[in-house]
Amino acid sequence: MIESSVVEGLPAEGALLLRMSGTLDAHGAHAWSQELRGHLEQADRAGLRPVLDMAHVQLGGAAVLRTLSETTRVRTGRPDLIIVRARPGVREAVRLARLEGVRLYATLDEAVRELARAAAKAEELPAWRSPMADPLRPSYEDLHQEVRALRARVRTAPVIGMAQGMLMARYALPETGGAFRVLRETSQRFNVPLRVLASAVVVARPPDGPAWFPGRRPLPVPPLRILGRTDRDPRCRGRMIDAVLREALAIGRAPAGHVLSVDPAVNALALEARYGGTDAYLDHLGRGRDDGTAEAVARARGRRVSMPDVAAAELLSEDGRRALLASGARALQCVPVLSSAGCCAGLITVHWPEAGHRPTSPQAEALGLLAADTAAWLAWYHRTVLLDALEHLHRRLARP
Repeated sequence: MIESSVVEGLPAEGALLLRMSGTLDAHGAHAWSQELRGHLEQADRAGLRPVLDMAHVQLGGAAVLRTLSETTRVRTGRPDLIIVRARPGVREAVRLARLEGVRLYATLDEAVRELARAAAKAEELPAWRSPMADPLRPSYEDLHQEVRALRARVRTAPVIGMAQGMLMARYALPETGGAFRVLRETSQRFNVPLRVLASAVVVARPPDGPAWFPGRRPLPVPPLRILGRTDRDPRCRGRMIDAVLREALAIGRAPAGHVLSVDPAVNALALEARYGGTDAYLDHLGRGRDDGTAEAVARARGRRVSMPDVAAAELLSEDGRRALLASGARALQCVPVLSSAGCCAGLITVHWPEAGHRPTSPQAEALGLLAADTAAWLAWYHRTVLLDALEHLHRRLARP
């Protein structure tokens, strides 16, 4: 028997988790193959990576392995089937069968580590094994991006899972797939990132009636001193945050920078936009290591942090310093985005490749105005677009 549920984020980034149970023998091999093939086709149509959980499976013969081999062989060009939590006997049988298009991992964390090691080895390959000589070999950047995507899913999956669980309990939904489908549809309809919508579901007070937020009135877009000069739609979160980053880079005449937000559901930083530089520092932040960074200091103090010489900055941890230097940053400026209550809702960071760079007073003032604009826009966005999305979600699920 195979049960499926969608987990871990957006369709392009998520997974279709297939939970198997029972004994797979030659007698039921054909029926099992047809069922598995149907689930794999479902994953392909939805753009999801298939993950087969075999924790409760016993293999009853070689016929099942042959069937699995035939099922996966026809998936050429599709994402590999990932098998997790297989029992030792099952894992060994699958490994010895040398099945095409199948990857075996004990856990998702093990998959991340294996991809990271593969990415490191890719840099050491001789020239004759370069991507130019072997275009079918995954490039270092491909592997690196997959590692980063897996880490991002590990961070966002708990919030999305919490939101699914809350919706299931609140609206008596029979399975997680229904909750995820409504979350995804609402995310796409209102152009709200799924992780942002899920976080709002988790932190918002539960609805008590036909309307989630009764008596709510539309709010006008606040006057924006810097962001108001752009022609971006304030309802489009991605474009507005891109505009924030571009303005910050232009103000500081900086070649690189990034914008982070604070996820209120887990009180953690999330990357919203980046430009220039290398991935070393963002990877450092992506692993949840934001202590001892400029962002952590600016967030805790509630004011800008200027580091004209990263190599000598006493506020940085050694890991944070090494990551910044590896990313090419020798000087930086980090400005917190503070709500009207003084809480940090995000951070704007720009950095330069030469030490000794310090923004002028007009530049520092303009960055402060940009952060204030960003805070005002975020507050409006949360009170309008995000609440509109929650109202829609509530109406969809509360239907009799």
